[in-house]
Amino acid sequence: MQEKLEEEIILSEVFLEIVSKADKLLLKEFLDEQNISDVVELVNEFPQHESLIIDNMTVHRAVSVFKLLDINQQKDIVKEIPARKTAKILNELPPDDRTDFLEELPKAAIRDLIKLLNPEERKITLSLLGYPEDSVGRLMTTDYVYVYPAFTVGQVLDNIRKYGKNSETIDVIYIIDEQGCLVDDIRIRDLLLAKPEDIVGEIIDGRFVALNVYDDQEHASQVFKMNNRTAIPVVDDNNVLLGIVTIDDILWVTNEEFSEDMQKMGGTEALNEPYLDISIFNLFKKRITWLVVLFLGEMLTASAMGYFQNELDKVLVLATFIPLILSSGGNTGSQASTLIIQAMSVGEITIADWWRILRREIFSGFLLGIILGMIGFFEVLILHFIKPDFYGIHWMLIAGTIGLTLVGVVIWGTITGSMLPIVLKKLGADPAVSSAPFVATLVDVTAILIYFSLAYQFLHGTLL
Repeated sequence: MQEKLEEEIILSEVFLEIVSKADKLLLKEFLDEQNISDVVELVNEFPQHESLIIDNMTVHRAVSVFKLLDINQQKDIVKEIPARKTAKILNELPPDDRTDFLEELPKAAIRDLIKLLNPEERKITLSLLGYPEDSVGRLMTTDYVYVYPAFTVGQVLDNIRKYGKNSETIDVIYIIDEQGCLVDDIRIRDLLLAKPEDIVGEIIDGRFVALNVYDDQEHASQVFKMNNRTAIPVVDDNNVLLGIVTIDDILWVTNEEFSEDMQKMGGTEALNEPYLDISIFNLFKKRITWLVVLFLGEMLTASAMGYFQNELDKVLVLATFIPLILSSGGNTGSQASTLIIQAMSVGEITIADWWRILRREIFSGFLLGIILGMIGFFEVLILHFIKPDFYGIHWMLIAGTIGLTLVGVVIWGTITGSMLPIVLKKLGADPAVSSAPFVATLVDVTAILIYFSLAYQFLHGTLL
């Protein structure tokens, strides 16, 4: 670790020394000698020189660095480097990476940049941008190697040598028929082990996995996970091969989805850009909506408490347990929603499992409620023996009220927390919206109703 740190320091010092000399030829030689990851570190360390770095690298290496930068860095670089270099980088970028970059820009900027593309790349880009934002079509690349069933293994290998250089991957070769429909895919390993004269159509088995171009990106992530693939073909509704999706794009999407879900579960909208890069005003807009919604929800809790004000005036001791009951219901609801959202995101459960989930959560809620209810009951019991006058002669009724209320509130919290994400998913919304604060607020209102309804039943005719 120490050696790595020293190397980075030396690299930075050499870079600054070359920049101070303003020798572009020397800078180009220096940058072309470094690992791509080291150049990315230089861009991150010296953002004031990011356009200088990209402009003084060979196009192929500049593209490799550009792909690894975040969107704001990419935007700044495109603004500052010459149009000719921008054109070369955009034309060299894989179609999926280029689409990811362009879709983050204003429409006017997209129009200007698309004009820099050559006709073929422009056609591909416009096609990809035409698919829904979160669809597989936005992720796929058209850079792949395909062959026909009548090819021999030798012809396939010749085809790979001819077109493989510009392909996203050559780990898998795709077989299509004369109409362009996907017939099968075959791993390069199987081709290398076959005889040169073997016919492709005779060694394939017809068992392949494909994604539809309109499939959701989260679904694509699950398909990759279940099939252990580095690339999966993308077809249209007629099984025509349109492109492929590679594992690096899926990993990127998974990371973005995870970040968005964490932000939504924290009670805010997805930021869509690094925290330190987002403006204060945009950060305010992302947070204020849910804060207002949650505040209005808590006003319902206050209204419910106001409705039972007479009962509170008569038995003031009931008010001392309100924070305990609200937190118990909110916490169990938050637990349940977090577990269900996480399980849905990794494909462990689906909407169809709702009944199994409900049964499990009711049983879990009952067990959890019993434990918390017993703790609440014994809290009243212990305090009664320490200070007999605190609850009066009806202390047992109060203890029973607290214990049963905790059981009911905890069961309701688990039901609400587990079912709300499923309901939202069924309605086409993001389950992560059913965040912990949202569930807690919803459970608070009902917890008050459960608490005072049970208190009225237990204490009516005695304390009430």
